[in-house]
Amino acid sequence: MSVAFTWLGHSAFQLEVDGHIALIDPFLTGNPLAAAKAEDLNPEVILVSHAHGDHVGDTVEIAKRSGATVVCNFEMGNWFMKQGVENVFQGNPGGTYHGSFLSAKWLIAHHSSSFPDGTYGGQPNGFLIQVRGKKLYFAGDTALFLDMKLLAEENIDVAFLPIGDTFTMGPEDSLRAIDFIRPHHVVPMHYNTFPPIVQNTAQWAKDVHAQTLATPIVLDPGGKHILE
Repeated sequence: MSVAFTWLGHSAFQLEVDGHIALIDPFLTGNPLAAAKAEDLNPEVILVSHAHGDHVGDTVEIAKRSGATVVCNFEMGNWFMKQGVENVFQGNPGGTYHGSFLSAKWLIAHHSSSFPDGTYGGQPNGFLIQVRGKKLYFAGDTALFLDMKLLAEENIDVAFLPIGDTFTMGPEDSLRAIDFIRPHHVVPMHYNTFPPIVQNTAQWAKDVHAQTLATPIVLDPGGKHILE
């Protein structure tokens, strides 16, 4: 049994769990760092954290073609169904999607959320994902917030945290988030895609090593990591 994740650029990830595939925030078309094309991906599940275009991305096209279940909040689910997506699982903070190979619990995130057409996208979210005995925290787009301390009780294997600043927390606040969450490993996301969110990840990784107990995992777009 194995769990692996691949960074597809920005905040898009592919999870592989014993041959099963899930996508998170699949922003590929229009993403200058995209490491895959939407038409080449065939997930069973797509998790979407909030409604901004750089997170919804290619969800509709991928879901309609593959039949994947889109896991998202209530308002987003209504919008996806209006776009012709047939398999949608809607939840809100505190609720959990129980799938055949992963579960995903909706958590809060401090951000905004509206679709590119202006439709209200409900509350933005993070996810606590459980796969084959591993716990992954996908923070989504968020600022630092004190309730992250509750995640220290979960024994998180990997935390995926935005570090781009401007629209989310930046490197400094991400270090505080790591201290709150106390994950074994941490993966940066939502950086370097566009000029306002360019960051020095080499320095960030050094700071993680020096100031936290977590091990940083910095991937190039298309880079894959297997969890032991």
